[in-house]
Amino acid sequence: MNFPLYIAKRYLRSKSSQNAVNIINFITFLVIVIGSAALFIVLSAFAGLKTFSLSFSNTFDPDLKASPTTGKHFSISAEEESALAEIEGLANFSKELEERAYLTYKEKSTIGYIKGVDENYRAVTGVDSTLIFGNWGSDVNNGVIGIGIYNLLGVPMNNRTAMEVLVPKPGEGSFSQQGFNSKPYDDLALVVSGVYAVEESLDKKYVFAHLPLVQELLQKDSTEVSGINFKLMDNASPDDVRNSINAVLGEKASVLTRREQNTSLYRMLNTENLATYLIFTLVLIIALFNVVGAIIMMILDKQQNSKTLFSLGTTIKELRRIYFIQGLLVTSFGGLIGVALGSLLIGSQLAFGWLKITPSLAYPVEFNVINLLIVVGTIVVLGVISSKIASSRITEKLISA
Repeated sequence: MNFPLYIAKRYLRSKSSQNAVNIINFITFLVIVIGSAALFIVLSAFAGLKTFSLSFSNTFDPDLKASPTTGKHFSISAEEESALAEIEGLANFSKELEERAYLTYKEKSTIGYIKGVDENYRAVTGVDSTLIFGNWGSDVNNGVIGIGIYNLLGVPMNNRTAMEVLVPKPGEGSFSQQGFNSKPYDDLALVVSGVYAVEESLDKKYVFAHLPLVQELLQKDSTEVSGINFKLMDNASPDDVRNSINAVLGEKASVLTRREQNTSLYRMLNTENLATYLIFTLVLIIALFNVVGAIIMMILDKQQNSKTLFSLGTTIKELRRIYFIQGLLVTSFGGLIGVALGSLLIGSQLAFGWLKITPSLAYPVEFNVINLLIVVGTIVVLGVISSKIASSRITEKLISA
């Protein structure tokens, strides 16, 4: 039998003769339970918010995207398109051409991006799911705009009065060299056939139109694009498909994963997650000072018992181990109970959505085993440190006093 473990379990179950010590032990255990539950709930809520935030960008961002290595555009030939279609693991791909533009309707105007997309774009991305009313339109001059642009300009749908899209003319030279009667911009009239809504910044950014129309507006030929979006098959290896795409396109384009397309967003979310974890861990560290105090109080309360054990041949090292194990048991059990309570709350939110952001939107949470292990590991490590500090107060001088 492990003697220190046996005594530690006895001390854990037995009540002290001093009522104050019992109260301190109860409060210490309660603080650990609440602290570990709070840390797990916060990490789970942040994981849900992270997934919820990324779902907005994932609607527009494909699995892989080829962007020009230099400049804004690159050319893709018919042979290269055929080679891309033969890549194993590639479900579909879509070409696009994007440029900053001045959008105006009657006396209202704003700055946005005109994005020309081909017929495969909706199959490669989830943009279809973002339409709140209207459709993509069958006419070549139809366009889809964000709800932010729609509200700013007040553009009616399927109206004879079209929205104007203006872009600077390519080329060099001053306005005087181009001639007084020559406009410094190219314009395109678009009839709005649909409106999408994702999140505020994206809703004010894009106007979707047919790719050939935008190529004509920007004075590009049919081979010039600003990007190619790729959708992978379910079991495809992103690295293998990426290498195959690079082999076809060569050095004129770089292929980015979804994470690489949003490096700043992922970096911000990961930094916020780390900051949240460190803040709540600091709270736990402060709370676990109670463990040190509780163990020291237990040492003083059981001083006569310790003298008896010492007289019977128990070493100082074994006595320290008794109180070290006791502190470790308290923190471990408290942490496990806290995580269990936190898991019940997260599970109930996932099942019933009782906490709402809006009347129709439940607060997003995510049950993640990694977060569970992080919380348990943090509690155990902090418990080991606090128990070690408290148990080191056992000395021969204290026993002999």
